[in-house]
Amino acid sequence: MKNVTDRVSNPFGLDPDCARFVPGYGDANADFHVVGDHPGVHGGIETGVPFTGTPAGERLLDALVRAGLLESAGDAPRVASTYLSYLHLCVPEGDRAGPDGTPTAASYGDLERFFDAELRAIAAHVLLPVGERATRHVLENYTAQAHKIRVDMDDLHGTEIRGSGWLVVPIKEPAEWVDGGVERPGDADRLVDGIETLRATDYRRESDLGRFIAGSDPYLVR
Repeated sequence: MKNVTDRVSNPFGLDPDCARFVPGYGDANADFHVVGDHPGVHGGIETGVPFTGTPAGERLLDALVRAGLLESAGDAPRVASTYLSYLHLCVPEGDRAGPDGTPTAASYGDLERFFDAELRAIAAHVLLPVGERATRHVLENYTAQAHKIRVDMDDLHGTEIRGSGWLVVPIKEPAEWVDGGVERPGDADRLVDGIETLRATDYRRESDLGRFIAGSDPYLVR
């Protein structure tokens, strides 16, 4: 399913039952889908845009600009075939938040349907989960690799994992990124290098089966 809307913010009109939420933002026909955790950790409460308004989110967006997935960063990023959204789009507050201010397990479960519907509607070729929770969720629900992979975010950061119809490139929590040194590049550089390497390949992995059906139009499948 592809959406032809030109709306950048909340293109699918999601309306969760919460006082404040940060909807998905970007190209509804994106090739790359960046998946964060929730607004309380990755930002957007004031701006309404994922990964904005926090130093960690801005660090991530700047890296995505360098990697060619965004044309510009800031509070209203200009996207380039990229979509940004959260597992838990509601701001964690009230009965959706636990004592530590993070979303409750019940709230994650309730809002998962919004995330899943949006992910499948966009049908991006590459999923980029940010942080351990998002990475575990994507690996467990959208790949057959979860039982084979030890989720060490430093090891997985910027690397490619083949899923079931998706490629997955986990991203270490940006608040924990470190600068590079003589022996190893920094985490921002590692992510940029990983995305640039992926973009230089046939990451879409599509085959044209149009020759098997009537007409001259292509029929691309993964």
